[in-house]
Amino acid sequence: MAMELHLTQKQSQTMVMTPQLQQAIKLLQMNHIELTEEITNEMMSNPLLELTAPANTPEGESENAADDPDYDKVPEKTAPRETSEFADTVGNSEEKIREDIDWENYLEEYSSSPSSNLAMGSHETPEETPGFETFTAAKTSLSDFLTNQWRFAALDKSDFFRGECIIGNLNDNGYLAATMEELAKQAGTSEGTMEGTLRRIQELEPPGIAARNLRECLLLQLTQLGLTDSPAYEICLNYLKLLEKKDLPALCRALKVDKEQVLAAIGTLQTLNPNPGLAYSSSDPIYVTPDVYISKVGDDYVISLNEDGMPRLKFSNAYRKLLSDKNSSDETRKYLSEKLKGATFLIRSIQQRQRTIYRVTESIFKFQRDFLDHGIEYLKPLVLRDVADDLGFHESTISRVTTNKYVDTPRGIFELKYFFDSPINRFQGESLSSESVKNRIKQIITAEDPKKPLSDQRIVEILRGSNIKIARRTVAKYREILGVGSSSERKKIY
Repeated sequence: MAMELHLTQKQSQTMVMTPQLQQAIKLLQMNHIELTEEITNEMMSNPLLELTAPANTPEGESENAADDPDYDKVPEKTAPRETSEFADTVGNSEEKIREDIDWENYLEEYSSSPSSNLAMGSHETPEETPGFETFTAAKTSLSDFLTNQWRFAALDKSDFFRGECIIGNLNDNGYLAATMEELAKQAGTSEGTMEGTLRRIQELEPPGIAARNLRECLLLQLTQLGLTDSPAYEICLNYLKLLEKKDLPALCRALKVDKEQVLAAIGTLQTLNPNPGLAYSSSDPIYVTPDVYISKVGDDYVISLNEDGMPRLKFSNAYRKLLSDKNSSDETRKYLSEKLKGATFLIRSIQQRQRTIYRVTESIFKFQRDFLDHGIEYLKPLVLRDVADDLGFHESTISRVTTNKYVDTPRGIFELKYFFDSPINRFQGESLSSESVKNRIKQIITAEDPKKPLSDQRIVEILRGSNIKIARRTVAKYREILGVGSSSERKKIY
């Protein structure tokens, strides 16, 4: 069969992501910190955008009052969909942006829909506020701490280099992450020489550093404590498996000592540090910045968005005048016109983003009001479709709003995704959320006798007595998620 070339015409519909639509979706799924950074970057690239005066200053108050009588008001629940729903703005972004704008009457500065009812932030300007690094000192890393000690312990330059090879191959827990063969090849020497260097490195502080496994780490610490002839040293050297099983009679027989001596040895081992390098870890803690606050006022709850530190934008009057100046060149006016459209859509997108987050949060806690009143035990099963149907949004919009965003409630700080949970059936009555069941399992384990911990099957029976229908494997899965060991691991032998 001969091959031939043909021209055919086909009609189809495809969705094209315009730059404006991509920016709108990007802004929607950003959290508070990311949005602040994005606004700052846009200000650097768009000369039409500039900061407005803070609202707490006389200048800022006059601007806000003159330009927008509804500034910082919570959006009304009866607001039309086309003005309050971000999904419609995204879906019809091209129609929402007018090519001809009356700049004399246009809102010159954006404000997020609800104003924060909490006293957040400082009244100082960024220039007056000292940087955080002014009050903090640089943290010494494990590598620097060991290197400073090794400078005085090394015999010569070659010995110092071999020590550096070992120190450079320690992980965050302080364990040696390379073999002697690899270290010897790196340092260009024999394995025996590297073994000698390693033993001297292991004499440095903190005790137990540069060990190759847990047993060696514990033995090094016991050696520095002068306990090489103790039952604790013997347990660590030969009977760690029995200790893991918490087989107290077997340990007594193996060591040929009584129960009190074995318990004392176990107590000594518990004072040792299995991860000596963690105290010098360079990883900084991750601080969560809530995007939404929920505070209780009387018998009701008030939702407010976190605007602390977020730049407040307006259009530059100087560039607007330059754009309307007939003496400006065509190239200048074209450039400013493009930047003007970009600034317009950015401000509108931020407005709609704030309103959408507010409405989604309001809808979530309309379903989860019992959580605010009584706690995690009263958390209800909830899926994205429930909130999407309540607001008339698409599920993907709800997903973007709730991803990587946190809410500060009277019950603590939670990710918005936390309130969407799968159901656990009851024998009678409405289903429960899996989070409330996890919390119930945690309470049961906390209240158990540590000498006789409950098995997973026993926890199942207790939950069934509370009208909760659950399988043993589900209890085991939830227990692992909570970071709780099995009954044998939780058992205390003294």
